[in-house]
Amino acid sequence: MPQTLVRKTGVVRVFYRAEYVVAGHAFDTTRKAQWIADALVAAPIPGIELEEPALLTRDQLLAVHAPDYVQAVETGEPRGLAESQGFAWDAGLWPMLLATNGGAVAAARAALEDGVAGSLSSGFHHAAYGYGDGFCTFNGLVVAAHAALAAGARSVLILDLDAHCGGGTASLIVSEPRIRQLDVAVDRHDRYPATDQARLVMVKHSADYLPTIRRLLDALNGDAFDLCLYNAGMDTCQRCAIGGLAGITDAMLAERERLVFDWCQGRGLPIAFVLAGGYIGQRLDRRGLIELHRLTLSAAARIKRVTG
Repeated sequence: MPQTLVRKTGVVRVFYRAEYVVAGHAFDTTRKAQWIADALVAAPIPGIELEEPALLTRDQLLAVHAPDYVQAVETGEPRGLAESQGFAWDAGLWPMLLATNGGAVAAARAALEDGVAGSLSSGFHHAAYGYGDGFCTFNGLVVAAHAALAAGARSVLILDLDAHCGGGTASLIVSEPRIRQLDVAVDRHDRYPATDQARLVMVKHSADYLPTIRRLLDALNGDAFDLCLYNAGMDTCQRCAIGGLAGITDAMLAERERLVFDWCQGRGLPIAFVLAGGYIGQRLDRRGLIELHRLTLSAAARIKRVTG
């Protein structure tokens, strides 16, 4: 019988530092971490505490990405490769990425220690070995999974509930049997063929969304993992212009977050989360986007804490 997951400290550590938003390219992925951090100061969520992560090292990146690609992102040359994720390159991009990817690693390590942790990072799952895509430069999910394995985890589950498919992640773990991906998407961008390591399920109707996630998670109950890395995308929301599916409401996403954290808690499975997609548009303003991402933070804070 699996033990119930509990928080081993009085707080859920959520990682953030100022460098998360220093890139010159102004876009939701490069700015919303600060919006959410500011909102946590103005309206705290009990049990959530912000903490600065260590910066990622170049060696950690080179364990996952091609040397010429890493160099291009650091230096800006060749420019086309440095901007393959869709951002205009500037000198702030490199320190931003070392910070946000470092936050994913810190969350993974903290979750192994504490039971639950997170980072206000986003922009990971489309990044492949030698290029970026879809606002994702480096794949912090895979970098964090490698860090967890190095820290003693025997097997890592990457649970990807972003609206879009995580093809970059799938390509990076194809030869690593200790890392598996369960990917439930509603938009075909970055779609990929199934492998032994990555399963992709496309949902076309909102009524099927939560039942599909519940069924797939329940089917994993016979599998042993030491960590769940949760890519908690909010771009599935019907109000999100990039990826949203009609009929997926804020209430459904709140239920999804409860489902994921309850599933991990019931199996005694440590969980580390990052924010993933969520974009401002005509039907979703900044305040609405912040509130969507706070759903993940609130669900994390519900994990029971050891007392006595």
